Amino acid sequence: MVIVFALLAPAVLVAANWYLWRRLFRDTTRGPGRARRGGAVLIAGGWALAIGALVAERAGAPFWLQRTLAWPGFLWLALSIYLLLGVLAAEAVRPLLHRFLESRARTAPPAETPISHPPLDPSPHPDPSPNPDPSPNPDPVPTAAPAPGQAVAGQLEQSAPGQAAAGQPEQPAPGQLAAGQPGSGQPGSGRSEGGQSGSAGVASSRRVFVSRVVGGAVAAAAVGTVGYGSYGVLRGPRVKRVTVPLAKLPRAAHGYRIAVVSDIHLGPILGRGFAQKVVDTINATQPDLIAVVGDLVDGSVKDLGPAAAPLAQLKARHGSFFVTGNHEYFSGAEQWVRQVRRLGLNPLENARTELPWFDLAGVNDIAGESEGHGPDFTRALGDRDTTRACVLLAHQPVQIHDAVDHGVDLQLSGHTHGGQLWPGNFIAAAANPTVAGLERYGDTQLYVSRGAGAWGPPTRVGAPSDITVIELASKQA
Repeated sequence: MVIVFALLAPAVLVAANWYLWRRLFRDTTRGPGRARRGGAVLIAGGWALAIGALVAERAGAPFWLQRTLAWPGFLWLALSIYLLLGVLAAEAVRPLLHRFLESRARTAPPAETPISHPPLDPSPHPDPSPNPDPSPNPDPVPTAAPAPGQAVAGQLEQSAPGQAAAGQPEQPAPGQLAAGQPGSGQPGSGRSEGGQSGSAGVASSRRVFVSRVVGGAVAAAAVGTVGYGSYGVLRGPRVKRVTVPLAKLPRAAHGYRIAVVSDIHLGPILGRGFAQKVVDTINATQPDLIAVVGDLVDGSVKDLGPAAAPLAQLKARHGSFFVTGNHEYFSGAEQWVRQVRRLGLNPLENARTELPWFDLAGVNDIAGESEGHGPDFTRALGDRDTTRACVLLAHQPVQIHDAVDHGVDLQLSGHTHGGQLWPGNFIAAAANPTVAGLERYGDTQLYVSRGAGAWGPPTRVGAPSDITVIELASKQA
Protein backbone atom coordinates (compact mmCIF):
# COMPACT_ATOMS: atom_id res chain seq x y z
CA MET A 1 0.00 0.00 0.00
CA VAL A 2 2.80 2.40 0.87
CA ILE A 3 4.56 1.59 -2.41
CA VAL A 4 1.38 2.21 -4.40
CA PHE A 5 0.91 5.59 -2.73
CA ALA A 6 4.57 6.48 -3.28
CA LEU A 7 4.13 5.82 -7.01
CA LEU A 8 0.65 7.30 -7.35
CA ALA A 9 1.29 10.60 -5.55
CA PRO A 10 4.04 11.86 -7.94
CA ALA A 11 1.95 10.81 -10.95
CA VAL A 12 -1.06 12.76 -9.69
CA LEU A 13 1.14 15.77 -8.90
CA VAL A 14 2.69 15.77 -12.39
CA ALA A 15 -0.71 15.35 -14.09
CA ALA A 16 -2.27 18.18 -12.06
CA ASN A 17 0.55 20.57 -12.87
CA TRP A 18 0.52 19.66 -16.57
CA TYR A 19 -3.20 20.44 -16.60
CA LEU A 20 -2.52 23.73 -14.83
CA TRP A 21 0.16 24.66 -17.37
CA ARG A 22 -2.11 23.72 -20.26
CA ARG A 23 -5.02 25.85 -19.14
CA LEU A 24 -3.02 28.89 -18.03
CA PHE A 25 -0.24 28.98 -20.62
CA ARG A 26 -0.74 26.67 -23.59
CA ASP A 27 -4.42 27.47 -24.20
CA THR A 28 -3.88 31.21 -23.80
CA THR A 29 -1.19 31.43 -26.50
CA ARG A 30 -1.27 30.82 -30.25
CA GLY A 31 1.86 28.71 -30.45
CA PRO A 32 5.14 27.74 -28.83
CA GLY A 33 7.12 30.64 -27.51
CA ARG A 34 8.41 32.54 -24.53
CA ALA A 35 5.11 32.53 -22.60
CA ARG A 36 4.76 28.75 -22.65
CA ARG A 37 8.37 28.19 -21.66
CA GLY A 38 8.08 30.78 -18.89
CA GLY A 39 4.96 29.07 -17.54
CA ALA A 40 6.70 25.72 -17.42
CA VAL A 41 9.65 27.26 -15.57
CA LEU A 42 7.31 29.03 -13.12
CA ILE A 43 5.35 25.90 -12.19
CA ALA A 44 8.35 23.57 -12.01
CA GLY A 45 10.44 26.13 -10.12
CA GLY A 46 7.64 26.83 -7.65
CA TRP A 47 7.30 23.19 -6.76
CA ALA A 48 11.07 22.81 -6.49
CA LEU A 49 11.09 25.62 -3.92
CA ALA A 50 8.10 24.16 -2.04
CA ILE A 51 9.65 20.70 -1.78
CA GLY A 52 12.99 22.26 -0.88
CA ALA A 53 11.36 24.24 1.94
CA LEU A 54 9.72 21.12 3.38
CA VAL A 55 12.90 19.07 3.18
CA ALA A 56 15.07 21.87 4.64
CA GLU A 57 12.75 22.25 7.64
CA ARG A 58 12.58 18.53 8.39
CA ALA A 59 16.30 17.94 7.80
CA GLY A 60 17.36 20.82 10.05
CA ALA A 61 19.17 22.71 7.28
CA PRO A 62 20.91 25.99 8.14
CA PHE A 63 18.26 28.42 9.32
CA TRP A 64 19.14 31.05 6.70
CA LEU A 65 18.44 28.45 3.99
CA GLN A 66 15.14 27.51 5.61
CA ARG A 67 14.06 31.15 5.61
CA THR A 68 15.20 31.67 2.02
CA LEU A 69 13.15 28.74 0.76
CA ALA A 70 10.15 29.07 3.07
CA TRP A 71 8.55 32.28 1.83
CA PRO A 72 8.42 31.56 -1.94
CA GLY A 73 8.10 27.79 -1.55
CA PHE A 74 5.21 27.73 0.92
CA LEU A 75 3.37 30.63 -0.75
CA TRP A 76 3.58 28.80 -4.07
CA LEU A 77 2.14 25.73 -2.36
CA ALA A 78 -0.95 27.71 -1.33
CA LEU A 79 -1.20 29.53 -4.66
CA SER A 80 -1.02 26.33 -6.70
CA ILE A 81 -3.89 24.85 -4.68
CA TYR A 82 -6.22 27.74 -5.56
CA LEU A 83 -5.02 27.96 -9.16
CA LEU A 84 -5.89 24.28 -9.60
CA LEU A 85 -9.26 24.67 -7.89
CA GLY A 86 -9.92 27.73 -10.04
CA VAL A 87 -9.23 26.09 -13.40
CA LEU A 88 -11.33 23.08 -12.36
CA ALA A 89 -14.25 25.33 -11.46
CA ALA A 90 -13.77 27.28 -14.70
CA GLU A 91 -14.49 24.16 -16.75
CA ALA A 92 -18.18 24.79 -16.06
CA VAL A 93 -17.92 28.42 -17.19
CA ARG A 94 -15.80 27.88 -20.31
CA PRO A 95 -18.52 26.28 -22.56
CA LEU A 96 -21.08 28.87 -21.46
CA LEU A 97 -18.76 31.66 -22.52
CA HIS A 98 -18.12 29.94 -25.87
CA ARG A 99 -21.86 29.65 -26.55
CA PHE A 100 -22.44 33.27 -25.57
CA LEU A 101 -19.81 34.52 -28.01
CA GLU A 102 -21.10 32.27 -30.79
CA SER A 103 -24.67 33.47 -30.30
CA ARG A 104 -23.54 37.08 -30.43
CA ALA A 105 -21.63 36.40 -33.64
CA ARG A 106 -24.75 34.83 -35.24
CA THR A 107 -27.11 37.63 -34.23
CA ALA A 108 -24.77 40.48 -35.14
CA PRO A 109 -25.86 42.28 -38.38
CA PRO A 110 -23.54 41.56 -41.32
CA ALA A 111 -21.25 44.34 -42.42
CA GLU A 112 -22.70 46.20 -45.47
CA THR A 113 -20.54 46.14 -48.60
CA PRO A 114 -20.97 49.31 -50.68
CA ILE A 115 -22.07 48.66 -54.29
CA SER A 116 -19.90 50.49 -56.80
CA HIS A 117 -21.27 51.58 -60.20
CA PRO A 118 -18.91 52.43 -63.03
CA PRO A 119 -19.26 56.10 -63.98
CA LEU A 120 -20.86 56.88 -67.30
CA ASP A 121 -18.14 57.48 -69.91
CA PRO A 122 -18.61 60.97 -71.30
CA SER A 123 -18.45 61.27 -75.04
CA PRO A 124 -14.86 61.57 -76.22
CA HIS A 125 -16.00 63.81 -79.08
CA PRO A 126 -17.53 67.09 -77.84
CA ASP A 127 -19.81 68.99 -80.18
CA PRO A 128 -17.50 71.17 -82.35
CA SER A 129 -20.31 73.52 -83.29
CA PRO A 130 -19.68 76.98 -81.84
CA ASN A 131 -23.36 77.85 -81.94
CA PRO A 132 -25.41 74.85 -80.92
CA ASP A 133 -29.08 74.97 -81.66
CA PRO A 134 -30.84 76.20 -78.53
CA SER A 135 -34.01 74.50 -79.58
CA PRO A 136 -35.08 72.07 -76.89
CA ASN A 137 -36.32 69.49 -79.39
CA PRO A 138 -34.14 69.57 -82.45
CA ASP A 139 -35.19 67.41 -85.32
CA PRO A 140 -33.18 64.25 -85.51
CA VAL A 141 -30.85 63.98 -88.41
CA PRO A 142 -31.78 61.07 -90.56
CA THR A 143 -29.09 58.49 -90.80
CA ALA A 144 -28.66 55.32 -92.60
CA ALA A 145 -29.81 52.20 -90.84
CA PRO A 146 -26.93 50.41 -89.23
CA ALA A 147 -25.90 47.04 -90.38
CA PRO A 148 -26.86 44.10 -88.20
CA GLY A 149 -24.61 43.84 -85.16
CA GLN A 150 -23.35 47.41 -85.47
CA ALA A 151 -24.06 50.38 -83.18
CA VAL A 152 -24.61 53.95 -84.18
CA ALA A 153 -21.81 56.28 -83.10
CA GLY A 154 -22.78 58.43 -80.08
CA GLN A 155 -25.75 56.28 -79.19
CA LEU A 156 -26.16 53.41 -76.76
CA GLU A 157 -27.64 50.35 -78.31
CA GLN A 158 -30.49 48.76 -76.37
CA SER A 159 -29.66 45.15 -75.75
CA ALA A 160 -31.89 42.33 -74.82
CA PRO A 161 -31.80 40.99 -71.27
CA GLY A 162 -28.71 38.86 -70.72
CA GLN A 163 -26.90 40.41 -73.66
CA ALA A 164 -24.21 43.10 -73.55
CA ALA A 165 -23.74 46.01 -75.80
CA ALA A 166 -20.84 45.96 -78.14
CA GLY A 167 -17.64 46.95 -76.31
CA GLN A 168 -19.21 46.43 -72.85
CA PRO A 169 -18.33 43.53 -70.55
CA GLU A 170 -21.05 40.98 -70.25
CA GLN A 171 -22.89 41.23 -66.88
CA PRO A 172 -24.03 38.04 -65.14
CA ALA A 173 -27.67 37.33 -64.87
CA PRO A 174 -29.34 37.83 -61.49
CA GLY A 175 -28.50 34.95 -59.13
CA GLN A 176 -25.38 34.03 -61.05
CA LEU A 177 -21.76 34.77 -60.04
CA ALA A 178 -18.95 35.24 -62.43
CA ALA A 179 -15.85 33.13 -62.16
CA GLY A 180 -13.26 34.59 -59.85
CA GLN A 181 -15.84 36.49 -57.76
CA PRO A 182 -16.29 35.69 -54.10
CA GLY A 183 -18.65 32.78 -53.66
CA SER A 184 -18.32 31.49 -57.21
CA GLY A 185 -16.45 28.35 -56.14
CA GLN A 186 -13.89 29.01 -58.84
CA PRO A 187 -10.21 29.66 -58.20
CA GLY A 188 -9.71 33.06 -56.64
CA SER A 189 -13.19 33.17 -55.13
CA GLY A 190 -11.82 32.67 -51.55
CA ARG A 191 -14.91 30.72 -50.57
CA SER A 192 -14.26 26.99 -50.60
CA GLU A 193 -10.71 26.90 -49.30
CA GLY A 194 -10.30 30.41 -47.95
CA GLY A 195 -13.72 30.45 -46.29
CA GLN A 196 -13.04 27.26 -44.41
CA SER A 197 -9.65 28.45 -43.19
CA GLY A 198 -11.21 31.75 -42.18
CA SER A 199 -13.85 29.98 -40.08
CA ALA A 200 -11.16 27.88 -38.43
CA GLY A 201 -9.17 31.03 -37.69
CA VAL A 202 -12.20 32.71 -36.08
CA ALA A 203 -12.87 29.64 -33.92
CA SER A 204 -9.22 29.49 -32.89
CA SER A 205 -9.20 33.16 -31.98
CA ARG A 206 -12.38 32.70 -29.96
CA ARG A 207 -10.85 29.77 -28.04
CA VAL A 208 -7.75 31.77 -27.20
CA PHE A 209 -9.86 34.75 -26.13
CA VAL A 210 -12.01 32.60 -23.83
CA SER A 211 -8.92 30.93 -22.36
CA ARG A 212 -7.32 34.29 -21.66
CA VAL A 213 -10.42 35.68 -19.98
CA VAL A 214 -10.92 32.57 -17.86
CA GLY A 215 -7.21 32.16 -17.07
CA GLY A 216 -6.86 35.80 -16.06
CA ALA A 217 -9.89 35.59 -13.78
CA VAL A 218 -8.59 32.38 -12.17
CA ALA A 219 -5.12 33.86 -11.59
CA ALA A 220 -6.54 37.06 -10.10
CA ALA A 221 -8.88 35.12 -7.79
CA ALA A 222 -6.09 32.79 -6.62
CA VAL A 223 -3.64 35.61 -5.92
CA GLY A 224 -6.32 37.59 -4.10
CA THR A 225 -7.35 34.60 -1.99
CA VAL A 226 -3.79 33.76 -0.95
CA GLY A 227 -2.94 37.41 -0.34
CA TYR A 228 -5.93 38.00 1.92
CA GLY A 229 -5.40 34.69 3.73
CA SER A 230 -1.75 35.55 4.39
CA TYR A 231 -2.68 38.99 5.67
CA GLY A 232 -5.07 37.36 8.13
CA VAL A 233 -2.27 35.23 9.59
CA LEU A 234 0.43 37.90 9.72
CA ARG A 235 -1.77 40.48 11.44
CA GLY A 236 -2.16 38.08 14.39
CA PRO A 237 -5.01 35.99 15.85
CA ARG A 238 -8.31 37.41 17.03
CA VAL A 239 -9.89 36.66 20.40
CA LYS A 240 -12.82 34.27 20.57
CA ARG A 241 -14.90 33.85 23.75
CA VAL A 242 -16.77 30.66 24.65
CA THR A 243 -18.73 29.85 27.79
CA VAL A 244 -18.51 26.24 29.01
CA PRO A 245 -20.73 25.07 31.88
CA LEU A 246 -19.28 22.38 34.16
CA ALA A 247 -21.53 20.46 36.53
CA LYS A 248 -18.80 19.90 39.15
CA LEU A 249 -17.43 23.44 39.14
CA PRO A 250 -18.09 25.22 42.45
CA ARG A 251 -19.97 28.48 42.54
CA ALA A 252 -16.84 30.39 43.56
CA ALA A 253 -15.20 29.50 40.23
CA HIS A 254 -18.07 30.81 38.11
CA GLY A 255 -16.59 33.03 35.36
CA TYR A 256 -13.08 31.57 35.61
CA ARG A 257 -11.18 32.46 32.40
CA ILE A 258 -8.73 30.15 30.60
CA ALA A 259 -6.89 31.60 27.60
CA VAL A 260 -6.32 28.75 25.15
CA VAL A 261 -3.66 29.10 22.46
CA SER A 262 -2.43 26.35 20.16
CA ASP A 263 -0.44 25.87 16.97
CA ILE A 264 1.61 29.08 17.09
CA HIS A 265 4.17 27.41 14.80
CA LEU A 266 7.13 29.71 15.27
CA GLY A 267 9.56 28.91 12.47
CA PRO A 268 11.26 30.27 9.36
CA ILE A 269 8.31 32.56 8.57
CA LEU A 270 6.55 33.35 11.87
CA GLY A 271 9.20 34.66 14.23
CA ARG A 272 9.70 36.85 17.28
CA GLY A 273 7.41 39.63 16.07
CA PHE A 274 4.54 37.20 15.66
CA ALA A 275 5.19 35.70 19.10
CA GLN A 276 4.99 39.17 20.58
CA LYS A 277 1.58 39.75 18.95
CA VAL A 278 0.30 36.49 20.42
CA VAL A 279 1.57 37.35 23.91
CA ASP A 280 0.10 40.86 23.81
CA THR A 281 -3.26 39.53 22.65
CA ILE A 282 -3.38 36.92 25.43
CA ASN A 283 -2.37 39.36 28.16
CA ALA A 284 -5.01 41.85 27.02
CA THR A 285 -7.73 39.31 27.91
CA GLN A 286 -6.52 39.23 31.57
CA PRO A 287 -7.00 35.47 31.97
CA ASP A 288 -6.89 33.52 35.20
CA LEU A 289 -4.88 30.75 33.50
CA ILE A 290 -3.09 30.31 30.17
CA ALA A 291 -3.02 26.96 28.34
CA VAL A 292 -0.55 26.45 25.46
CA VAL A 293 -1.72 23.20 23.92
CA GLY A 294 1.09 22.17 21.59
CA ASP A 295 2.79 22.91 18.26
CA LEU A 296 4.57 25.93 19.60
CA VAL A 297 7.53 25.66 17.18
CA ASP A 298 8.85 24.24 13.92
CA GLY A 299 12.57 24.14 14.56
CA SER A 300 15.27 23.72 17.14
CA VAL A 301 15.87 25.72 20.31
CA LYS A 302 19.11 26.92 18.75
CA ASP A 303 17.30 28.49 15.78
CA LEU A 304 14.05 29.56 17.44
CA GLY A 305 14.99 30.25 21.04
CA PRO A 306 15.08 34.03 20.44
CA ALA A 307 11.73 33.89 18.60
CA ALA A 308 10.05 32.21 21.60
CA ALA A 309 11.53 34.66 24.14
CA PRO A 310 8.36 36.88 24.34
CA LEU A 311 6.52 33.95 25.99
CA ALA A 312 8.28 34.96 29.22
CA GLN A 313 5.92 37.97 29.31
CA LEU A 314 2.74 35.88 29.64
CA LYS A 315 0.74 36.90 32.72
CA ALA A 316 -2.08 35.02 34.43
CA ARG A 317 -3.24 34.73 38.04
CA HIS A 318 -2.69 30.97 38.19
CA GLY A 319 0.18 30.75 35.70
CA SER A 320 0.82 29.40 32.19
CA PHE A 321 0.86 25.70 31.30
CA PHE A 322 2.21 23.81 28.29
CA VAL A 323 1.79 20.39 26.66
CA THR A 324 3.65 19.03 23.66
CA GLY A 325 2.24 18.75 20.16
CA ASN A 326 3.38 16.53 17.32
CA HIS A 327 5.66 19.24 15.90
CA GLU A 328 7.64 19.44 19.13
CA TYR A 329 8.72 15.86 18.46
CA PHE A 330 10.00 16.95 15.04
CA SER A 331 11.96 19.77 16.70
CA GLY A 332 13.51 18.24 19.83
CA ALA A 333 10.74 17.93 22.43
CA GLU A 334 12.98 17.47 25.46
CA GLN A 335 14.97 20.60 24.68
CA TRP A 336 11.78 22.61 24.17
CA VAL A 337 10.25 21.38 27.43
CA ARG A 338 13.32 22.66 29.24
CA GLN A 339 13.20 25.92 27.27
CA VAL A 340 9.56 26.73 28.05
CA ARG A 341 10.21 25.99 31.71
CA ARG A 342 13.01 28.59 31.62
CA LEU A 343 10.52 31.03 30.06
CA GLY A 344 8.16 30.58 33.03
CA LEU A 345 5.66 28.08 31.60
CA ASN A 346 4.76 24.89 33.50
CA PRO A 347 5.05 21.78 31.29
CA LEU A 348 2.48 19.07 32.08
CA GLU A 349 4.07 15.83 30.87
CA ASN A 350 1.43 13.24 31.74
CA ALA A 351 0.92 15.19 34.97
CA ARG A 352 -1.74 16.98 36.95
CA THR A 353 -1.90 19.99 39.24
CA GLU A 354 -4.65 20.80 41.71
CA LEU A 355 -5.95 24.34 41.40
CA PRO A 356 -8.28 25.87 44.01
CA TRP A 357 -11.51 24.82 42.26
CA PHE A 358 -10.64 22.11 39.72
CA ASP A 359 -7.86 19.79 38.57
CA LEU A 360 -5.74 20.74 35.57
CA ALA A 361 -4.03 17.81 33.77
CA GLY A 362 -1.92 17.47 30.67
CA VAL A 363 -0.79 14.53 28.51
CA ASN A 364 1.96 14.23 25.93
CA ASP A 365 1.14 14.11 22.24
CA ILE A 366 0.65 10.82 20.42
CA ALA A 367 3.75 11.54 18.30
CA GLY A 368 5.85 11.06 21.44
CA GLU A 369 5.18 7.32 21.35
CA SER A 370 7.99 6.91 18.83
CA GLU A 371 10.41 8.29 21.44
CA GLY A 372 8.91 6.48 24.43
CA HIS A 373 7.18 9.65 25.66
CA GLY A 374 3.62 9.11 24.50
CA PRO A 375 0.43 10.01 26.40
CA ASP A 376 -0.20 8.29 29.73
CA PHE A 377 -3.73 9.00 30.97
CA THR A 378 -3.45 6.68 33.95
CA ARG A 379 -0.42 8.54 35.26
CA ALA A 380 -2.05 11.91 34.72
CA LEU A 381 -5.57 11.08 35.94
CA GLY A 382 -5.60 7.68 37.62
CA ASP A 383 -5.55 8.68 41.32
CA ARG A 384 -7.44 11.96 41.27
CA ASP A 385 -10.56 12.91 43.27
CA THR A 386 -13.37 12.34 40.79
CA THR A 387 -15.73 14.65 42.69
CA ARG A 388 -13.68 17.62 41.48
CA ALA A 389 -14.02 19.07 38.00
CA CYS A 390 -11.14 18.23 35.67
CA VAL A 391 -9.79 20.15 32.68
CA LEU A 392 -7.36 18.27 30.41
CA LEU A 393 -4.83 19.73 27.97
CA ALA A 394 -4.22 17.34 25.05
CA HIS A 395 -2.96 18.51 21.68
CA GLN A 396 -4.94 16.22 19.37
CA PRO A 397 -8.75 15.93 19.46
CA VAL A 398 -8.54 12.15 18.88
CA GLN A 399 -7.43 11.82 22.49
CA ILE A 400 -11.00 12.60 23.59
CA HIS A 401 -11.94 8.93 23.85
CA ASP A 402 -9.33 8.30 26.55
CA ALA A 403 -10.49 11.47 28.27
CA VAL A 404 -14.06 10.18 28.37
CA ASP A 405 -12.88 6.89 29.86
CA HIS A 406 -11.08 8.77 32.66
CA GLY A 407 -13.99 11.05 33.57
CA VAL A 408 -12.56 14.33 32.26
CA ASP A 409 -15.07 17.20 32.24
CA LEU A 410 -13.42 19.37 29.58
CA GLN A 411 -10.61 18.68 27.11
CA LEU A 412 -8.80 21.58 25.40
CA SER A 413 -7.10 20.77 22.08
CA GLY A 414 -5.75 22.21 18.84
CA HIS A 415 -3.89 20.45 16.01
CA THR A 416 -6.52 20.73 13.25
CA HIS A 417 -6.03 24.44 12.35
CA GLY A 418 -9.71 24.27 11.43
CA GLY A 419 -8.49 22.89 8.10
CA GLN A 420 -6.35 26.04 7.50
CA LEU A 421 -6.85 26.07 3.72
CA TRP A 422 -10.35 25.39 2.42
CA PRO A 423 -11.33 22.69 1.46
CA GLY A 424 -8.81 21.22 3.93
CA ASN A 425 -11.53 21.30 6.58
CA PHE A 426 -13.12 18.24 4.92
CA ILE A 427 -9.82 16.35 5.14
CA ALA A 428 -9.40 17.43 8.78
CA ALA A 429 -12.95 16.29 9.55
CA ALA A 430 -12.13 12.82 8.22
CA ALA A 431 -9.18 12.48 10.62
CA ASN A 432 -10.54 14.21 13.76
CA PRO A 433 -13.72 13.88 15.80
CA THR A 434 -14.03 17.68 16.00
CA VAL A 435 -12.37 20.16 13.63
CA ALA A 436 -13.11 23.35 15.56
CA GLY A 437 -15.38 24.57 18.32
CA LEU A 438 -17.17 22.95 21.27
CA GLU A 439 -18.79 19.52 21.19
CA ARG A 440 -19.93 17.00 23.78
CA TYR A 441 -18.90 13.35 24.02
CA GLY A 442 -20.93 11.70 26.76
CA ASP A 443 -20.21 13.61 29.98
CA THR A 444 -17.04 15.13 28.52
CA GLN A 445 -16.89 18.32 26.49
CA LEU A 446 -14.21 18.93 23.87
CA TYR A 447 -13.11 22.36 22.68
CA VAL A 448 -10.79 22.57 19.64
CA SER A 449 -9.02 25.81 18.82
CA ARG A 450 -8.19 26.65 15.19
CA GLY A 451 -4.79 27.84 16.39
CA ALA A 452 -2.94 31.15 16.39
CA GLY A 453 -0.45 30.59 13.56
CA ALA A 454 -0.12 28.43 10.48
CA TRP A 455 2.02 25.56 9.30
CA GLY A 456 3.59 25.60 5.85
CA PRO A 457 1.99 28.47 3.94
CA PRO A 458 1.46 31.45 6.26
CA THR A 459 -2.07 31.48 4.90
CA ARG A 460 -5.55 30.66 6.15
CA VAL A 461 -8.68 30.43 4.00
CA GLY A 462 -12.01 29.72 5.65
CA ALA A 463 -10.35 29.03 9.01
CA PRO A 464 -9.28 32.28 10.68
CA SER A 465 -6.75 32.05 13.49
CA ASP A 466 -7.88 32.53 17.06
CA ILE A 467 -6.99 32.70 20.72
CA THR A 468 -9.96 31.44 22.71
CA VAL A 469 -10.97 32.62 26.16
CA ILE A 470 -12.90 29.77 27.81
CA GLU A 471 -15.13 31.12 30.55
CA LEU A 472 -16.13 28.34 32.93
CA ALA A 473 -19.66 28.49 34.27
CA SER A 474 -20.88 26.78 37.41
CA LYS A 475 -24.27 25.15 37.21
CA GLN A 476 -24.59 25.87 40.92
CA ALA A 477 -24.41 29.61 40.34
